[in-house]
Amino acid sequence: MQHHPLEIFRYCPKCGSELFEIHNFKSKHCSNCGFTYYQNPSSSTAAFILNSKGELLVVRRGKEPAKGTLDLPGGFVDNGESGEHGMIREIKEETGLDIQEVKYLFSIPNIYRYSGMDIHTLDMFYLCHTDDETTLAGDDAAECTWLPLREVYVERFGLRSIREAVHRFLQQNC
Repeated sequence: MQHHPLEIFRYCPKCGSELFEIHNFKSKHCSNCGFTYYQNPSSSTAAFILNSKGELLVVRRGKEPAKGTLDLPGGFVDNGESGEHGMIREIKEETGLDIQEVKYLFSIPNIYRYSGMDIHTLDMFYLCHTDDETTLAGDDAAECTWLPLREVYVERFGLRSIREAVHRFLQQNC
């Protein structure tokens, strides 16, 4: 049975009261001060970056969760950022590539386990093209590799939503 995502928070973040109780499936309410906190998904991005040879850029995760497994470049969208701008920033941080244009493909709801807590996310997937194959692994990426699509194996990706997205992408593009 899945626990409520806010069970870890015992006290109201506004007044500190213990009268901070589950209100509905996505919120907690404080009976003391009236504050209601809504737990909505965090936005995250991931990129299918193809070069002029039709190869896909994959990164090896340098940090937990799933350290050492394959991943797509991406990460969390910052406050005040659009999904597209977050995607462009994450690509630069993880690969060193300057991508000018990203095309939204689809999204997948996900649960990302981090610091002992389940973070509900909405993972947004984008398609990018580049003629620049010079990459430099940075931020969360330990390594960057270009792979022909026929050598991309879903089971080598460590995160569930990424595996699902790679499977979907390969079905549509191979």
